[in-house]
Amino acid sequence: MRGRDLVTLFLCGDVMLGRGVDQILPHPGDPALLEPSVRDARVYVELAEAENGPIPRPVGFTWPWGDALQTLETAAPDVRVINLETSVTRSGWFAPNKFVHYRMNPANVPSLVAGRPDVCALANNHILDFGYEGLEETLATLAEAKMVSAGAGPDLNQAQRPAIVPVEGGRVLVFSFGTGCSGIEQGWAATPDRPGVAFVPELSDTGAAKITERVRQMKRPEDIAVVSIHWGSNWGYGVSHAQTRFAHALIDGGVDVVHGHSSHHPRPMELYGGKLILYGCGDFIDDYEGIAGYERYRDDLRLLYLASVQPRTGMLADLKMIAMQSRHLALRPASLDDVQWLTALLNRISRGLGVRIDAEHDGTLVLNPT
Repeated sequence: MRGRDLVTLFLCGDVMLGRGVDQILPHPGDPALLEPSVRDARVYVELAEAENGPIPRPVGFTWPWGDALQTLETAAPDVRVINLETSVTRSGWFAPNKFVHYRMNPANVPSLVAGRPDVCALANNHILDFGYEGLEETLATLAEAKMVSAGAGPDLNQAQRPAIVPVEGGRVLVFSFGTGCSGIEQGWAATPDRPGVAFVPELSDTGAAKITERVRQMKRPEDIAVVSIHWGSNWGYGVSHAQTRFAHALIDGGVDVVHGHSSHHPRPMELYGGKLILYGCGDFIDDYEGIAGYERYRDDLRLLYLASVQPRTGMLADLKMIAMQSRHLALRPASLDDVQWLTALLNRISRGLGVRIDAEHDGTLVLNPT
């Protein structure tokens, strides 16, 4: 807690401990894939090694987090929120009509625990990659590991239920929703009598109103309400008018922080009414190292977001960002040159959204209002 008046949240984008990452951990699962050009998850390890050199196998459970673990220990956030974009299952049933499936062996769940997330957001387009059986095993594995999740469940009520994290003097409520524009199929939506994800079919005023009504029902005056939302495409810096309108409606309706993800690299950020909107946090942990075709986006660079929020107002007091780089499928500190590149990029793509990003002498990126 940053004094009695602030709560600091660690926010990041997609944590994908499946596929290639799963293969270097102590208990690699079945490497079988059904991708058009890759049928074995170990190929992604080979691509990473071709890019940056050998990776020892097996690595320890903490390996994928790398130096981010010490960074988090030093920062000591009150609440840690991630988007877990991996089915944690041994299921061999692949969801049809999908090109990519993410699966990690439940025996490797200590690697997730190593990051000490307080909340795993699950409403995304990979949590049902291995069907209802895979979702059931994912939820059971997380529960057994004492991991709190939101955004998916055995029925609609539980899928829409927020994760509640007590903090000094109040609570942080984390609601998790996934949208059709992120690639989630309508058939994955939870219903009163069917498992699935908390699904938003379109970014409409009606959809935003349904979310904010749930927020108002749950939120107390001293609480901080976070909506973690999986939306938009994987690549590109553009934010649609529908996303902006939806995010503003969430804030107007009582949400304090909009935690957006789906893009494989950071997207713009905004201060709206003094509250934080992250349109796309970018990936945090994945096996994309060595995959060619999108080098201009520098998706090897990752951001660790530390947002300090005033509980009773929900206003952002401070946002610091720590830049990391994925090498050998682990997170390492980014170079000062890379920090400067990210600073220039974030200022360019966030122009006109009420923010300016500055780099401090130690490489920390700081958001300031314009």
